[in-house]
Amino acid sequence: MNINATLFGQAITFAILIWFTMKFVWPPLVAALDERARKIAEGLEAAERGKQDLAKAETRSQEALTEAKAKAAEIIALSEKRGQEIVREARDEAVAEAERVKVQARAEMEQEVMKARETLRNRVADLAVAGAEKILRREINPQSHADLLTALQAEL
Repeated sequence: MNINATLFGQAITFAILIWFTMKFVWPPLVAALDERARKIAEGLEAAERGKQDLAKAETRSQEALTEAKAKAAEIIALSEKRGQEIVREARDEAVAEAERVKVQARAEMEQEVMKARETLRNRVADLAVAGAEKILRREINPQSHADLLTALQAEL
């Protein structure tokens, strides 16, 4: 009955093969599989973190874009307001300058009128004196005529 001895020999050989496989082959295979599973898990975890970081970055970029648009709108509003202020200031300065020129022109005009009146008054006085001289030469009483001319000159 060699079948039992052969079966027993094959069983011992199979047991030695299982022991050898469990002792020397299986641990590196399990370690390699564990390492591979760990790397795959790390890769999946990194991919998930990347997705989360991407979502956060998109949120931050949207916030930054919104903030930039708000700042741009604020800057535009401020520049428009400043432009209106500049126009208003220029208008006020122009009105003030026009008023100043008008006042100066009015003062010069009044001064010219005063000069013309003074010149006219002097001319009338000269004519009155000349007329008085002619009257005095014809009249005997120069004192009464001088008083009359002085009163006339004072009225002018």
